[in-house]
Amino acid sequence: QVQLVESGGGLVQAGGSLRLSCALSGRTFSSYNMGWFRQAPGKEREFVAAISWSGGRTDYADSVKGRFTGSRDNAKNTLYLQMNSLKPEDAAVYYCAAQSSGTYYSDNYYKATKYGYWGQGTQVTVSS
Repeated sequence: QVQLVESGGGLVQAGGSLRLSCALSGRTFSSYNMGWFRQAPGKEREFVAAISWSGGRTDYADSVKGRFTGSRDNAKNTLYLQMNSLKPEDAAVYYCAAQSSGTYYSDNYYKATKYGYWGQGTQVTVSS
C-alpha cells in the first residue's frame, strides 16, 4: 500500500519561499510519476506540477511556471516542490500524489483522476 506524507507547509509573506516535501513509503518510489495539486477554500483542486518517474520531465501549471520547481530524489523516496515568489493566491492545501501504475505520463500528468494515491495535504498560507 502506497502512503504519502507531505511536510513543509506554513505561513510565509508574499514574495517569500517554501519547500514542500512528500515522502512515499510502501512501494518503490521510482516506479511512479508524481504530481502536486492544490485546493483553496471554495475552489476545485487544481494541478500545480508533475514530474515523471525518472525526473527527466517536469510540467507546471501556467500560474506557477517560473516560480515553482519540482524535483525528486529517488534514493530518498522523496518528492519536492520549491516555491519561490509566493503570492497570496498561492495559498491552499497542497497535496502530493502518485499516478496509478501504468499511466502514460505525457497525456495524464495534469489530470487528478489519473492519480491513485494521495497524501493528506499540507497548508500553505501567504500573507500580503
